[in-house]
Amino acid sequence: MTSKRYADGGELLVAVLCELGIDTVFGIVSVHNLPLVEAVDRHLRFVPVRHEATAVTAADAYGRARGTLGCALTSTGTGAGNAAGSLVEALSAGTSVLHVTGQIESALLGGGRGYIHETKDQLGMLAAVSHHAATVTSATEAGRVLRTAARAALATPGGPASVEWPVDLQYAAQEDTPAPAAADPAPTLEPEQLAAAADLLAGARRPLVWAGGGAARAGDRLTTLLERTGAGLLTSNSGRGAVPEDHPQVIGNFATTPAGRSLLADADVLLSIGTHFRSNETADYSLQLPAAHIQIDADAAALGRAYPAGHPLHGEADAVLAALTPATGTTATEAGWRQRITTARQEVRRTLTENIGPQAALCQAIREALPRRAVIARDVTIASSSWGNRLLEIYDPRDNVFPRGGGIGQGLGMGIGAALARPGEPVVVIAGDGGLAVHLGELLTLAQERPRLTLLVFNDGGYGVLRNMQDRYSARRSGVDLATPDFALLARACGLPHARIAAPEDAAAVIGEAVAGDGPTLVEVDLQALGPMKNPFTPPVKIPTA
Repeated sequence: MTSKRYADGGELLVAVLCELGIDTVFGIVSVHNLPLVEAVDRHLRFVPVRHEATAVTAADAYGRARGTLGCALTSTGTGAGNAAGSLVEALSAGTSVLHVTGQIESALLGGGRGYIHETKDQLGMLAAVSHHAATVTSATEAGRVLRTAARAALATPGGPASVEWPVDLQYAAQEDTPAPAAADPAPTLEPEQLAAAADLLAGARRPLVWAGGGAARAGDRLTTLLERTGAGLLTSNSGRGAVPEDHPQVIGNFATTPAGRSLLADADVLLSIGTHFRSNETADYSLQLPAAHIQIDADAAALGRAYPAGHPLHGEADAVLAALTPATGTTATEAGWRQRITTARQEVRRTLTENIGPQAALCQAIREALPRRAVIARDVTIASSSWGNRLLEIYDPRDNVFPRGGGIGQGLGMGIGAALARPGEPVVVIAGDGGLAVHLGELLTLAQERPRLTLLVFNDGGYGVLRNMQDRYSARRSGVDLATPDFALLARACGLPHARIAAPEDAAAVIGEAVAGDGPTLVEVDLQALGPMKNPFTPPVKIPTA
């Protein structure tokens, strides 16, 4: 193919990003990435976040909200290290992020002189927290390194791909010769395995399906299978929205509830699709699954890893369901099974609504204020873990943005990334005061970029989840009660509108007005004034007791 020359690495990076359909990049400028940032800022949109972790988090959410790839730019050394936690999240979630970080001059690499921003074995650090990591070693191969990294990030299974780029090679004129990418071979389904799984599902009288994040791009085929087989659909948190959650056969992210456990106990076949059965979604693996288990996963290592799978099918969900569903035909379910699914669907929602007490009004107000397609980004906080991850309906997987690895403090960055991925659409972020404080500086990014984002801050003066655990299992509290700012003054200092919810009857009007606005609003939910839940939320983790 014909070679093309670029004035510097920044111009080449922009060309590759345009090939990938990326129009917005998140990062922090540095002496070791200046040519890259300047070129992105000239040609695309560069968002100067306040911490490198947020650069990756926002890029991650940008990709999730679009169903594609996001890009983050960080500096070398400490800057790259700051990004590591968010790379861990993307690695845990298997989401597609292209992380480009600087590096000291190539002639000094590995010298250990203490050059500014130098660190020991940066590539090794990046490899530990990335799906793929590489170094640009010449001005003739940068394009190849970037495209290879992007393909690795977008692969199935995939994850974040990190590229370190020495600053002298960023300033150098680039020669780029794009080469056609070889398609990765798809896994081959064994006809005997497929036929055995189809026969089992065709004979099921009480079928259930459990969908995880791997089902996100197979929603239409999954819906067809549900309607042909009469199966009920349980989901992991990551699988929400693969089938819209107002579909009558969707039970949802309620597997560990009494109703969910009862269905699993009585089901004669379980088909799981693209779920890794995480500990927090199986009550630390105490959940019992049917012995007859068909498992579909694009990651061969996931098959049978958490639970035995007598019928493992290796492949991407859409392709496997395309072969499995016609072979299954229409299943004649046991009399009353469809009604049990309907009853379970209604029961889990009614019970949770009662348990969350006054917060039910907020859940309802959010859903009523938003259009059907809108991102709901949820940090790790009581509101998210109790009802945001279950009761607040999701209708498309691209709207379901949350930290799958469970780390707090990522919600606002995710919301910013998602809002800039889909400008003009309203985005709601659910965060706690403790999690927001982890990256409080991103309020300034919010004020500067002014996306259409409503930030709901559930203020209980600390880490409410851990406080509830200590109140339940310990004689005293440790490290959970925190100083909390005056959010009205904080919002004013940042140039952000502020509103407050102190009673259930406030929720609809306050949230409705904020969501209808054309810019950001900080809405403080005063949990002390609002009143407690009927049952305080504690996470499903094991605490040894005497």
